Amino acid sequence: MNYHTFTLSNGLRVIQRPSKSEVVYCGYEINVGSRNEESENEGLAHFCEHATFKGTQRRKSWHILNYLESVGGDLNAFTNKEDTVYYAAILKENIDKAIDILTDIVFHSAYPQAELSKEIEVICDEIESYNDTPDELIYDEFENNIFKGHPIGHNILGTSERVRSFGTANARWFTNKFYRPENAIFFVDGNVSFDKIIRLLTKATSDLPHQTPLLSPNHRQLWEQKTEPTEIILNKNTHQAHVMIGNRAYSIHENKRHVLYLLNNILGGPGMNARLNLSLREHHGLVYTVESSMVSYGDTGLWSVYFGCDQKDVNKCLKLIRKELDRLIENPMTEHQLLTAKKQIKGQIGVACDHRENFALSFGKTFLHEGTEKDIIQLFQQIDQVTPLQLQEVAQEIMGKDSISKLIYL
Repeated sequence: MNYHTFTLSNGLRVIQRPSKSEVVYCGYEINVGSRNEESENEGLAHFCEHATFKGTQRRKSWHILNYLESVGGDLNAFTNKEDTVYYAAILKENIDKAIDILTDIVFHSAYPQAELSKEIEVICDEIESYNDTPDELIYDEFENNIFKGHPIGHNILGTSERVRSFGTANARWFTNKFYRPENAIFFVDGNVSFDKIIRLLTKATSDLPHQTPLLSPNHRQLWEQKTEPTEIILNKNTHQAHVMIGNRAYSIHENKRHVLYLLNNILGGPGMNARLNLSLREHHGLVYTVESSMVSYGDTGLWSVYFGCDQKDVNKCLKLIRKELDRLIENPMTEHQLLTAKKQIKGQIGVACDHRENFALSFGKTFLHEGTEKDIIQLFQQIDQVTPLQLQEVAQEIMGKDSISKLIYL
């Protein structure tokens, strides 16, 4: 894939993937998320994401919402554990408007208290809705159990009580510390001249001085602990049981993550032919949803399995999952099985890459955290190099019976 990259004098890194499409996806990805929060400020990164739309030194909140919508564009944002993203979708002739509004809200927000007071109730409604959704809540609670007491474990939204204590001063303190050009990238996917992008960004950020880079690559408390697996059962009075099992896994810097990526897809990926789906749903009719997932952070990672079932079937489902994990641990896959699995995951990746908005966000994230250009051909090569023995070794390391934690909602 052909990318254009450039670094402005203020430290902002820029990456573009040229496209023939007249629709442009672009935005800022900032190297700060919920894991950068102190315990007394849990939920602040997400709060700042909402607050950033509430007015700048030049614009009221209504003008921000209307600026791109008036030309048919879209302005959006989200927060996760390690980054915060503000992005737009517009026609290419409106790229100047997108860069103008995105730069204004990210670097010049005023965080007016009157607007924040209203937005706090919106965020609290979001938190309560989330708390009423056990199949989402369990993911964060499980991660918090895996990463005991570490900021990477706590949920992104925070609590209503905590959020109601935030205001203008909190938002300004947090964004002044982390919303800095040298701590961010700007990504573009679309049919726009790269020279024009650089000119527009140089002008839009001309008042932002170059600053000394933040001290550590991730300016956050690193995960170094080793913890024992846990089994926790909580009475949530849910209609069905919700269950997660899993273990710590690999960071973005570990090559084994590519092996686990393939192994996870074989076990519980999106295909209906994933082993866990075939066993629990197709063969035994015990679940509607069973899936495995993995996430890699800057210094650690997580692999997990989720399923929901009747409470009386929890132990049976766990035994069937254990059986599938032991198959991978004890018996290397045949070359034919592995070749089939590789073809499937490469096809899935190819289809996913055709969704330009998601791919733009993805290559921006890679550039932000790894400083590299996302290369699908290289990823395919890494997948092709995986051997049956490597799959078995990773299964033994991550999925062993004595290393698995469990969280059960009843």
